[in-house]
Amino acid sequence: MTRVYPQFVVAKFGGTSVADFDSMNRSAGIVLADDHVRLVVLSASAGVTNLLVELSEGLESHERMDKIDTLRAIQHNIISRLKSPSVIGKEIDQLLENITRLAEVASITPSSALSDDLVSHGEIMSSLLFAEVLREREARVEWFDARKVIRTTPLYGCAEPHLNLVEKQAETHLRPRLEQAIVVTQGFIGSDENGRTTTLGRGGSDYTASLLGEALHAARIDIWTDVAGIYTTDPRIVAQAQRIDHISFAEASNMAAFGAKVLHPATLLPAMRKNIPVFIGSSKNTAAGGTLVRRETEAPPLYRAIAVRRKQTLLKLHSLNTQPTHMFFAKMFAILAEHQVDVELVTTTEQSIALALNGTGCTSGNDNSLPTALLTALSSHCRVESETGLALVTLIGNQLHSSVGVCRDVFFELEKSCVRMICHGAANDILCFLLPDDVADDTISALHRRLFE
Repeated sequence: MTRVYPQFVVAKFGGTSVADFDSMNRSAGIVLADDHVRLVVLSASAGVTNLLVELSEGLESHERMDKIDTLRAIQHNIISRLKSPSVIGKEIDQLLENITRLAEVASITPSSALSDDLVSHGEIMSSLLFAEVLREREARVEWFDARKVIRTTPLYGCAEPHLNLVEKQAETHLRPRLEQAIVVTQGFIGSDENGRTTTLGRGGSDYTASLLGEALHAARIDIWTDVAGIYTTDPRIVAQAQRIDHISFAEASNMAAFGAKVLHPATLLPAMRKNIPVFIGSSKNTAAGGTLVRRETEAPPLYRAIAVRRKQTLLKLHSLNTQPTHMFFAKMFAILAEHQVDVELVTTTEQSIALALNGTGCTSGNDNSLPTALLTALSSHCRVESETGLALVTLIGNQLHSSVGVCRDVFFELEKSCVRMICHGAANDILCFLLPDDVADDTISALHRRLFE
């Protein structure tokens, strides 16, 4: 008799949670310990995506083979620990051969579409291996290709899902399987209308888990990573950072949007639409607990967390004449829109605009220099100044805009920092400031001591 799972859980495991055989085995234990986990979404094993990205950018023959040898070693270190490695070993070797072929093509004619095809192999390999680990623990498992369900735009490298199509495909292809077995699939990857592989941008596996949870009306989405939840700031910056046991969707979304790396910025949107709680915990230490994200929390504090995002650019535009302010502003933003520039913060005077631009987005390169075509277009209408090497530090809280004493608390700790830009009041619950990256950590530490310790 088939068992029906009306209240099932989606479990997503990050790269460190499937980095090697021991990590996979530990994560398999988490899946098998909860009967409600029916859908498992996986990232590539730690380090694999970086290697594939390098291969997609085109490398000389010897460098290419070094990267592929490293990839092969990561996969075969896992395979060698399996009880019956022969069949899965052949599948992985076939994928490695495909990687080798695509990397050779990329060394001649790289493209964003080819890059997505190449990079997608990381999730495919990790999900095949994880399914095998579960089978060896006598679980009923089915491997599933996420590209059948995650239908997207053809914006390679940073595709957007077609939500209606995702829901329709999930109901047709995934839901019946969940009643038969634990389904193991891939995060991060999808396909466009022509069946070509796309990716959702770095960190997109969280987003996949949330999209599938939304489409299938999951009871909860579990994100298993290498930290036991969301903290008041990055523990690598401030050792005294405190775990937040319960946090609202709005607070967590602000944290993700402004740089907290525990969650992909888009992860919570699908969960919020269907009011699905999201749990974040450590696959290495399940007993440590974690953070539960839900619609509302009791007695939300004035100050919730501090987030930071690196590689920011400050762009200043100064009008060359006394044209009306509205005309100058309209022209500048039209040029920015034409060049598809995402603006993070804006401050203005009558004849000048200061903009904070994010250099860490999924379509950006390794540096955060501005495109020449953009600078040329702007320079014909205004005087342009730009400054890189900045960090955007954001204080996330509740009703910061209407609370007395916020500026006193914050700016007291900024007196030794050369703040380049401030944004306060545009949103009720955030206060942002831009400052040189080399003083960001000290500033965050000082703010954390005053506001949280």
